Amino acid sequence: MIPLPQQVSSVAQVIQLAVAPVFLLAGVGALLGVLANRLARVIDRFHVLERSLAGEPDPAERAESLATILALSRRARWIHWAISLCTACDLLVCLVVVALFAGAELKVDLSSTIAGLFVAAMLALIAGLACFLREIALATRFIESLHRTAAEADRRG
Repeated sequence: MIPLPQQVSSVAQVIQLAVAPVFLLAGVGALLGVLANRLARVIDRFHVLERSLAGEPDPAERAESLATILALSRRARWIHWAISLCTACDLLVCLVVVALFAGAELKVDLSSTIAGLFVAAMLALIAGLACFLREIALATRFIESLHRTAAEADRRG
């Protein structure tokens, strides 16, 4: 049987190794909060437009609302992918922490498994961030198109 001080030391070393992934979990969790808020705002805006379409708007307003709904739908799809990929990242990081403790407790070398899980987590995070950037680009492009339309209407009027 391993003496208690060595057992505590071994657990302490595993906890030290698990600290970085736990900070990563917190960071990705904060990102998930941002993404969820963006998705909620898109959904809220969609519902407002949906109600305006129910009121029989004139053809120009209807066309504008439908174009906005299409843009919001694209944004929601990108946010959905970003949330899914960031959630996958967090799940993989959790598996990294579990593998760290399981390997230490069972005295099994899981270094290749841990490395593979961590690389997969980073790839999921990279893909999630890329989806987030795409959604931001879509939102910015839509705002710029509204600005151009308003500027043209102002010049004509």
